[in-house]
Amino acid sequence: MNLGTPAAPTPAAVKSYLAEFLADPRVVKLPRWLWLPILHGIVLRTRPKRSAEKYSQIWMPEGSPLAVHTVRQAALLQEKLGMPVRYAMRYGQPDIRTSLANLAEPLVIPLYPQYAESTTASIADLLPRGVPMLESFHDHPAYIAALAANVRRHWQEHGRGALLVMSYHGLPKKGSERYEKECRTTARLLAENLRTEYLVTFQSRFGYAEWLQPYTQPTLTDLAKKGGGRVDVLCPGFVSDCLETLEEIGIVARRAFLDAGGREFYLVNCLNESPDWIEALAALGRGMGYERDSAAASGSAGKARLKR
Repeated sequence: MNLGTPAAPTPAAVKSYLAEFLADPRVVKLPRWLWLPILHGIVLRTRPKRSAEKYSQIWMPEGSPLAVHTVRQAALLQEKLGMPVRYAMRYGQPDIRTSLANLAEPLVIPLYPQYAESTTASIADLLPRGVPMLESFHDHPAYIAALAANVRRHWQEHGRGALLVMSYHGLPKKGSERYEKECRTTARLLAENLRTEYLVTFQSRFGYAEWLQPYTQPTLTDLAKKGGGRVDVLCPGFVSDCLETLEEIGIVARRAFLDAGGREFYLVNCLNESPDWIEALAALGRGMGYERDSAAASGSAGKARLKR
């Protein structure tokens, strides 16, 4: 299960998507009486047009990159496991209840490696009682290995930079302690695997509250001003390329880095349909099945990350 995406790069489609996404109290935690008038009176009147222009810059012939890659991942995982695999979006289509229909004893894998209330917990809110869900896989060896293989392929093609910037989706600092810890654990494990220097940053700030820092774009600008001729940027929290990776980092952050004096900017592709990632997904699915069967046999609730 993934976050979701507009059905088309148009203001109308983006407005429909944002209306569902931003109305989720897990995403925006302001009191409903305060937030909903702002959402419908201001945000949904101004933001859809700007966002549609951004989506149009990264839209693929088959559709939204996030949707295209998620569909492909599901098909490849089904082939790898030899059992039915369905995909769903938390916001938009196909919705979670439709995708769960006619699946006996489903296992749910949110495509968010690091746990957060606004992502993973929001999916759990809609799951039928008793359906097992993987809470996070931020330190799973197969996930780390897939990330490392992806970076090494990038280095083989483009050469190796001295610094790897790992940019994660930002969240308000308050209440995001577990998420930040898991992001930094992923980064450390990956850097150890690659034996590289690295920085952790956070992108996609929204609103006026203090968010997790350091912020990605200002960090990249500072690196450029201090003589950082080359930078490689990876987004480990996204398993599929999407607006946040392709436009926010690949276009906007790239421009800011080069305008500040940087010479070479490389965005490392997300895992997408890489064989290592499909194998990692299969390992996660097999592990969940084992944990569920073990829990049923022992009468326990399973391991900590298997949420019921």
